[in-house]
Amino acid sequence: MSEVSTRAWTRPHDWAEVVIGVVAALSPLWLSTDTTAMWTMVVLGALIALDGLVSLAMPGMVYGEGVQIALGVLLFIAPWVMSYTEFNGASWTSWIAGVLTVIAGAAAMPVANAAHRTAGQH
Repeated sequence: MSEVSTRAWTRPHDWAEVVIGVVAALSPLWLSTDTTAMWTMVVLGALIALDGLVSLAMPGMVYGEGVQIALGVLLFIAPWVMSYTEFNGASWTSWIAGVLTVIAGAAAMPVANAAHRTAGQH
């Protein structure tokens, strides 16, 4: 594992999470939504971005990737659970951002585990 992946603010998986979260949170600005869809996307998007920032700041914190995966799943199922599937743009944004968040979290898990092990050796 390269040293760069264990330093704060350097992990591309976490930067991807921040970008995905920001896009999801801001997407109601350009998508048709109702109040429920808007707030669901804003809150989950902000939580995804915040989790990414925390993971960037503390690369040895393994549970951040688990939180990321859970938030991605929540964003993916949100159109059905929160009943906004009639808003195609909002639904597709939730589905795509949710899947990308889960993929980024799963891909970051080995990197976070290595950073955690490295942090424990110091």
